[in-house]
Amino acid sequence: CGTETTNMAYTAKVGPSILSTDLSQLARECERMMECGADYLHLDVMDGHFVPNITFGHPMVQCLRNAVGPHPFFDMHMMVSRPEQWVTPMAAAGANQYTFHLEASTNPGHLIRLIRESGMKVGLAIKPGTTVEELAPWAGQIDMALVMTVEPGFGGQAFMEDMMPKVSWLRSQFPSLDIEVDGGVGPDSIHRCAEAGANMIVSGSALVSSDDPRSVIALLRDVVLEAIQKRSLDR
Repeated sequence: CGTETTNMAYTAKVGPSILSTDLSQLARECERMMECGADYLHLDVMDGHFVPNITFGHPMVQCLRNAVGPHPFFDMHMMVSRPEQWVTPMAAAGANQYTFHLEASTNPGHLIRLIRESGMKVGLAIKPGTTVEELAPWAGQIDMALVMTVEPGFGGQAFMEDMMPKVSWLRSQFPSLDIEVDGGVGPDSIHRCAEAGANMIVSGSALVSSDDPRSVIALLRDVVLEAIQKRSLDR
């Protein structure tokens, strides 16, 4: 009936937000997260302009890549005001996916092509105040949509449940798109994310600061897998 392929087009993936780890031990922390079963690593790049905070840039990413080897998938969340400026350096540093903010780009189509040509996957993020309809024209050209569930720029904020209709709408319109949620996501909020249709789960302190990150990752993944299976049965 053809629905199987659509249903299997995306799967549950959990990516710890490494900004929540001990930054003085970054490589070791990344390895620890991968050992605990993480599917990918979510790296927040902040420039002090697009968001008030400053984190790290491509030299750090390159050092990290050298330290952890080729295997971990680096999902770069570029909270920067000139995203086109960092595409080539990030690709050279070993980034796998370049997620830029729709609000920061004057020419998303050009930027999407630029990222593809550099050999990275394309992610497109929207802040809580941006409607999902503004992202829709680009959804067919990207690998992943990121719906922010907090205001970008700082960790430790409370999960915004009112962002879930954006996720639901995207899932209904683009059934095979990878949809990521980021901000305040952990065991308390995962059910709402999974039910809405998110399949790439970024978790910061709830996961990284846990006494047992392995079980948190397993829990987050299981809840999402269950929702994916239920969705495919309901179709």
